[in-house]
Amino acid sequence: MSRPEIIGSARSTYTRVVRMVCEEKGIDHVFTDVPLGAPELAAVHPFGKMPILRHGDVELFESKAIATYLDRVFPAPFVLPSDPHLLGLTEQWVSLVNTLIDRTIIRTYLFAYIAPGTPDGSPNRAAIDAVMLAVREQVAVLDKAVTATGHLVGDRFTLADINLMPLLHRLKTPPEGAAALAAAPHLAAYYDRHAARPSFTRTEPPAGAPRRAS
Repeated sequence: MSRPEIIGSARSTYTRVVRMVCEEKGIDHVFTDVPLGAPELAAVHPFGKMPILRHGDVELFESKAIATYLDRVFPAPFVLPSDPHLLGLTEQWVSLVNTLIDRTIIRTYLFAYIAPGTPDGSPNRAAIDAVMLAVREQVAVLDKAVTATGHLVGDRFTLADINLMPLLHRLKTPPEGAAALAAAPHLAAYYDRHAARPSFTRTEPPAGAPRRAS
């Protein structure tokens, strides 16, 4: 079987998600680091977003679709539970993070630092101040969710956790985000524990802004 190729940026949070899936499952893969707007992305994704997957004749976009494919094609360990209830919970948390929490923390809060739109390029303090209540509320939800077992779903590391960890890594970079995470003791312990996983350390991005992803 040919090696799957993951194409995206090492700075992209969702490219990191699919790379972590490969690491967790021990999948021998190729990672091709490309910038935003690379023709390889537009050749597969209709809007040129990252990551994309090429595996033989298979081409896929959207991180959740890629992760599911990799988990089904390659053998255990599996990052998606087989139990229907646990699988549903995994899908639930992946969806919540991708549709709501990512929009708050990455697309609004962090972008107020990295793409502020201010005349001098300084952080957009108005946007930061406006979003911090939502950031703290969503961090509190995550803190409660990991209290019982130190995982989002059940008592093992699933795609729900993989999907969240790169976002938390970005959250703790600016001062307000670091303070919000530190004020959530269960989530802070969760992050510290899982940040030691080889899949996380091996995919750590270079310093710089996160990339738009899928």
